[in-house]
Amino acid sequence: MNLQNMPEVKMGIVAVSRDCFPMTLSENRRKAVVAAYKGEIYECPTVVESEVDMQKALKELREAGCNALVVYLGNFGPETAETLLVKYFHGPCMVVAAAEEGDLVQGRGDAYCGMLNASYNLKLRNLKAYIPEYPVGTAAEVADMIEEFVPIARAIVALKNLKVISFGPRPQDFLACNAPIKRLYDLGIEIEENSELDLFEAFKKHEGDPRIEEVAKDMEKELGEGNMKPEILPKLAQYEITLLDWVEAHKGSRKYVTLTTKCWPAFQTQFGFVPCYVNSRLTGRGIPVSCEVDIWGTVSEYIGTVISQDAVTLLDINNTVPASIYDSEIKGKYDYTQKDTFMGFHCGNTTSGKLTSCTMKYQMIMARNLPEEVTQGTLEGDIIPGDVTFYRLQSTSDCKLRAYIAHGEVLPVATQSFGGIGIFAIPEMGRFYRHVLVEKNYPHHGAVAFGHYGKALYEVFKYIGVEVEEINYNQPKGVLYPTENPFA
Repeated sequence: MNLQNMPEVKMGIVAVSRDCFPMTLSENRRKAVVAAYKGEIYECPTVVESEVDMQKALKELREAGCNALVVYLGNFGPETAETLLVKYFHGPCMVVAAAEEGDLVQGRGDAYCGMLNASYNLKLRNLKAYIPEYPVGTAAEVADMIEEFVPIARAIVALKNLKVISFGPRPQDFLACNAPIKRLYDLGIEIEENSELDLFEAFKKHEGDPRIEEVAKDMEKELGEGNMKPEILPKLAQYEITLLDWVEAHKGSRKYVTLTTKCWPAFQTQFGFVPCYVNSRLTGRGIPVSCEVDIWGTVSEYIGTVISQDAVTLLDINNTVPASIYDSEIKGKYDYTQKDTFMGFHCGNTTSGKLTSCTMKYQMIMARNLPEEVTQGTLEGDIIPGDVTFYRLQSTSDCKLRAYIAHGEVLPVATQSFGGIGIFAIPEMGRFYRHVLVEKNYPHHGAVAFGHYGKALYEVFKYIGVEVEEINYNQPKGVLYPTENPFA
């Protein structure tokens, strides 16, 4: 999968040293970390003891092109200079400390103690830094911490350089997809809101575009035997080119873009198709396109794409699994109750690489009220089985950041339904549904990353300012939610 639209992390490491400890202790420990780390990392030659050293190190990091930083306490560390490194560095920072190595006289660094003072000083200055679960370790252990920091840093860098481009207001009766934009700006995200008419005008201007034939052939190749609607491919190709040209013309000062569009009810009658398949193709390239002008949905998708470096999808938390399917295909075979299962569905926005097989079809729900010929363009198929993370970042109507994360899986069970759809299983989903999704007023759209990425997502959400009590997850059995009746 050729993903675009995301940053590369250029990591740097700076050792810090308190002036009453040997600088060589911190320097040699830094060298050992770099030797143990398997990825690319810039080893800043300046060891920071003072504010002057801090300024010199920042200059070296900028010249090396670093966009993420490890502040490494090889010994106790200078409280002021090390926290000013975090303040003035232009990207995400991790603060970690060295474990002792045996010589507890001249070779004792006391970084275990220094880490406490570093965290205190960060809080005094209202600075954010990633501090691992246990932030003190040997060279090999710190190297592992850096590896875990990379996807977190990549997400932070990406959000600071992101523009969301939206077309149209939410469809009627979709108030759940509310998107207060104040918190987007707080996160450093830009947003460009456009009318559906702007998009339609741009689409019309692409009639006869010489690139249409080539894109349509690429669609034919991707669909293979699932190409049941070949007559609609030229229009879909024209629409894809329109969106990509709009991105290039409108990204402005931003490096990365994600999109969201109003895909009904007037879209079909005016454009003559539904945009689902095109959305799936762009999402498969790392440019998520959410449905129904779900701005926070597309931001959520993008975070998952950047962390996982893989395509994601956005699905309705849609319907229960009937007893007939549960009893015959799940019960006794998998360790889930019926309430642990549900179906995640959307019309056809899941990229082909995440479907067991795919077929180009019409949108059955829309065709109940519209001529079938204008609802062509969905990509249908069952979602591939395997581990997933179901998650969402959301701003509430009163501009509070909130998020949820749940690990689960897509079961290898036929859905016997339509659309892009899968049977999902999340431990204690019934309780999570009631006491998080319903209780916290989340919309019906959830982002899906293919794999378990909860640890990195949790740290990203903390870093960008979601209060820890507002990062919800599926509580295990026996651990009650605040709103859960203990006598139920």
